[in-house]
Amino acid sequence: MFQLKKTIVSEDIIEKDFVCNLNACKGECCIAGEAGAPLEEDEVKIMADIYEEVKPFLRPEGIAAIEAQGTSIVRDGELETPLVNGAECAYVTFNDKGWASCGIEDAYNAGKVDWKKPISCHLYPVRVQKYSSFSAVNYHRWPICDDACTLGQELKVPVYKFTKDALVRKFGQEWYAELETTAAEMGK
Repeated sequence: MFQLKKTIVSEDIIEKDFVCNLNACKGECCIAGEAGAPLEEDEVKIMADIYEEVKPFLRPEGIAAIEAQGTSIVRDGELETPLVNGAECAYVTFNDKGWASCGIEDAYNAGKVDWKKPISCHLYPVRVQKYSSFSAVNYHRWPICDDACTLGQELKVPVYKFTKDALVRKFGQEWYAELETTAAEMGK
């Protein structure tokens, strides 16, 4: 672990390799699990504000779940996206190949909204845990992403490089530049 500004960063984000392999997993991270995507407090308002623009990109099941539960929910004291029947994220869509996608990101890519998706989704496999005086930045290992780890190793792409845009979005360009310096010092 090392410190960058007000974050404690796991060396795994520098040492481990990762590149999403949608050919292998087909977006399983949007479907698997027992909870929705983690949300930050400011994202709750954004999701409510953009819902009408995102709605045309969603499946009927997702719309029904959102309209029954809300654009975000609180579960076990944590903010997250609602689920369809306790399964996939309510915002998940499927392309013509059956691969999962994000309806919010689909709306963003179509120019309908200017917000890409929840930062937790954009950052994955990086997870951020907030504490009172700092945030912990960690690599999350999930077996459904084994193919992403293999592809990352083949392409020699460390987690921090794969998640660069999301890390800059979350922490800023200056923070990321310091991370790159640390990685270079570690020989990665």
